[in-house]
Amino acid sequence: MNKIVRQPPKPEDHSTLFKIKERVPQTVMKEADQDAHPLQTLLYRFRELVDQSVGNSSSRIAIAAFVLVISALSSLLYTPWASQDGHSVALHDAVFTATSAVTVTGLTTVSTADQWSTFGHLVILVGAQVGGLGTLTFTSILALIVGKKLGLRSKIIAQETLNIGRLGEVGSVLRTVAFTSITIEAFIAATLIPRFIFLGEPLSQATWHGVFYAISAFNNAGFTPHTDGLVPYSHDLWVITPIALGVFIGSLGFPVILALRKNLHYRGWNLNAKLTLLGTFLLFMMGSLAWLVLEWNNPKTIGSMTLADKLLNGIFASVMTRSGGFNLVEMSDMNPVTMLLTDVLMFVGGGSASTAGGIKVTTLAVVFLAILAEARGDQFVVAFRRTIPDAVLRIAITVIMMSSVFVLLGTAAIMLISGASLDKSLFEVISAYATCGLSSGLSPDLPAAGAYVLSLLMLIGRVGTVTVATGLALRSRRRLYKFPEERPIIG
Repeated sequence: MNKIVRQPPKPEDHSTLFKIKERVPQTVMKEADQDAHPLQTLLYRFRELVDQSVGNSSSRIAIAAFVLVISALSSLLYTPWASQDGHSVALHDAVFTATSAVTVTGLTTVSTADQWSTFGHLVILVGAQVGGLGTLTFTSILALIVGKKLGLRSKIIAQETLNIGRLGEVGSVLRTVAFTSITIEAFIAATLIPRFIFLGEPLSQATWHGVFYAISAFNNAGFTPHTDGLVPYSHDLWVITPIALGVFIGSLGFPVILALRKNLHYRGWNLNAKLTLLGTFLLFMMGSLAWLVLEWNNPKTIGSMTLADKLLNGIFASVMTRSGGFNLVEMSDMNPVTMLLTDVLMFVGGGSASTAGGIKVTTLAVVFLAILAEARGDQFVVAFRRTIPDAVLRIAITVIMMSSVFVLLGTAAIMLISGASLDKSLFEVISAYATCGLSSGLSPDLPAAGAYVLSLLMLIGRVGTVTVATGLALRSRRRLYKFPEERPIIG
């Protein structure tokens, strides 16, 4: 009796789940085209083109989603209704602001308080909220709110983004993310609104400012509705503390927040939560101490302040330099070494899958642990009694190297376009790429070409270098063979 031999499926890099598509056979479609309305045929072919371009890659879907949202918000900000004077801003200013909002950066080429109307502020706020959660995560949450079921592709993308263990838990985790975000933002707003009322603002204005700062802080956006930003409130703990707390919590990342919500004891945390929290704490402490030491006697910043105000500024600066983008002192007034320290902290950024940018704390932790293991002569990279796979180390090295390349190329481009000095150009580029939002004052003076360069850097930094590289990759299949090994001389 003949046996039926089943051929194994060809191995592919993409998940087979992404390959499942409900397509109408071409022969059927050709017959339907004859009777279909021309507009229906055009829409179908457009959908097919988009599906072929991004449908097989979650990275391309993420990039396309960010580009679409930025394009939509740029169009809204370009309208006369978005400006206070009723005249449209320059196109590059609209694109730059929309990109800065969606990538939760906070850099601006025009004054947020003076240029944009209430409608413009609302557009910026929506962009920061959508960008903070992630465009795909936000749309998935909206689908759950209106009672729709998530598609298979949406579940897979959300699972990868939020590091969810099982596919069946995606819906409940997304609901938790939405509830957590709204709760934290509501708490910040409820804290700030009474204070703004006490400081003399009308109820409607105080409410708007409280909500604006709450969303901007938790999503690490760095936008401020006040002309002078937070500088007038530099001595007000009631205003500074909730904003700094919101930025700090948002920079941890939703996987860490969910881990803390599930179990407050460190024994119940996964490796990602442990590395993120430990790395964040160390960077926070060392950043505060270094910033205070470097600026302690600087009369332009904190040199003439009291001890309490100096400590407050040091703590606030350490939180904001890694992700938040709010500032209590002018960046251009800081010592050159302090600006270099800020460059480093901005480049590192916050936690993975967070509203913060940078190469991420876990990336730095993995590379540091690999260096430590090599110095000790250990065979494996180990942290908290867990072995870190070599693939994770390769990704970490890739992120750092690609990020460094983007920063160097961006800095060179800005210097050529604007003629600015190296320190200012490097500071602005790192702030844009790391989606931090602190500025040396260069962004408003950039020509249109410089604004577009920073906009591209903000997009790449928010989406992620690995995602961009994967989305642009020409080859998506694994190599089915292996060459012989040979060790080159290193060092």
